[in-house]
Amino acid sequence: MLSVSPLSLEECVEVFKAAGEPTRLRLVALLSHGDLTVSEMTEVLGQSQPRISRHLKLLGEAGLVERYQEGAWAYFRLARDGLRARLMEEALAAASPSDPHLARDAERLSAVKQARASRAEAYFSANAASWNELRQMHISDDRVEAEILKLIGRTPFDGLLDLGTGTGRMLELLSERYRRAIGIDSSRDMLAIARAQLDEAGITHASVRQGDILNLPLDRESFDVVTIHQVLHFLHDPLPAISEAARMLRPGGRIVIVDFAPHDHEGLRIDHAHARLGFSHAQVGGWLEECGLTVEKIIDLPADTGDSGVLTVTIWFARDPRLLIASQPSSSKTGIA
Repeated sequence: MLSVSPLSLEECVEVFKAAGEPTRLRLVALLSHGDLTVSEMTEVLGQSQPRISRHLKLLGEAGLVERYQEGAWAYFRLARDGLRARLMEEALAAASPSDPHLARDAERLSAVKQARASRAEAYFSANAASWNELRQMHISDDRVEAEILKLIGRTPFDGLLDLGTGTGRMLELLSERYRRAIGIDSSRDMLAIARAQLDEAGITHASVRQGDILNLPLDRESFDVVTIHQVLHFLHDPLPAISEAARMLRPGGRIVIVDFAPHDHEGLRIDHAHARLGFSHAQVGGWLEECGLTVEKIIDLPADTGDSGVLTVTIWFARDPRLLIASQPSSSKTGIA
């Protein structure tokens, strides 16, 4: 857990004044269940959009709510870090869930999320055939995910960043390990699915947003773990994406890359927009080292059946070596054996 500076008296008063109004406290309660648009909050509270926007502006100025853009839509989320966020957590914990306003808001929010899930399901159904076709070309997701969990370990960590999050599966898989997480994807349709999946799983400490994984709108050295799951093969030049991921890692942070080993399935270029037909150990390992990371493990997961036509999945696991070097005795060896 990162250390936080105590708030001054004036800052405490600012927080209490911002949240000390019924509509604004109801907005804080809504956002504690996940990211929402102004129109969604308007639908839940039954108030005008200008009024909701005004309340959100005041909450934002007090550092309690954060705004981010996704195409033409603006999403809002509750601040998760710092003492301001902790004060809001205490306030919400003290509020009775049976309060008629909060109970009604929760019912309406459930309906809004159900509508969101229905839209996501429609898109998923329209594309399910092509996704299932691709899944049949490599080993089961269960085996891949078991290896990822083994590499990450059971020790909790603070921040996860999932690049090219897609349906948000990595956010769901690792939800018991991290304190907060962000998934980035360029597709609003995929983000709709990810939000619906997070809602269904009851995961409120992760959020997703639209963005370019080659130019992340995030502060450097903000995450302990970065995952890039089945993304690099869509990029003609994966190095900039790995470089951007490395920039996000704190000292000692870890990166997990999952992709295909080299193959000759040319049809994937046309049918699934793959720019690269897999990667060798040396290719991705070289890129990771070029970005200042130490490769600790590379795992190949070939087909269960021995069918040469089925794709092999490879996992690269690397670490930012700064804390490792500082914490090891001078006689210790570092790097790849």
